[in-house]
Amino acid sequence: MSILGAIKHAIFGDKGILGSGIGAAPAATNQPASTVPAQQAAAAPSASQPAGERPAMPQMASPATPAGAQSGGQPVPEAAPAQSVDVEQLLTQRAHQKGDPHLDWRHSIIDLMKLLDLDPSLKNREELAGELGYTGAKDGSAEMNIWLHRHVFEELEKSGGKVPADLKA
Repeated sequence: MSILGAIKHAIFGDKGILGSGIGAAPAATNQPASTVPAQQAAAAPSASQPAGERPAMPQMASPATPAGAQSGGQPVPEAAPAQSVDVEQLLTQRAHQKGDPHLDWRHSIIDLMKLLDLDPSLKNREELAGELGYTGAKDGSAEMNIWLHRHVFEELEKSGGKVPADLKA
């Protein structure tokens, strides 16, 4: 797993937040095959039907049908939007639980990684810099670390997290 992926996983878990790449695969249903909708079952040929005879296909909504409606006028439930994670609140709670008042995760990529139980070594920060497209010297400088911190929070926001502006500046 990438360093950015590990950060996202530590924040979002396996919720499949947009763009996280973690847990983003659609969940498999635990519905047995015997509960195939009646329309699909009716459309499938049966062994007792003579070859060449097929049941009539059920009427499907036309492309002109407005979104959220079927041809019978019944609304189609839309998928619920992914819930946004309040990143600042989550990290504040985690810092409180850890009980380490010296972690300055709001300003330090190293402390942010420590808070998330990730190795903040230069090697890992160099890898993170590569993942995020950092073009400066990957030497662990303050410039690199500040850039990483800002861009990690920008990526968390792109992945569906709620991030205050001061954490992206």
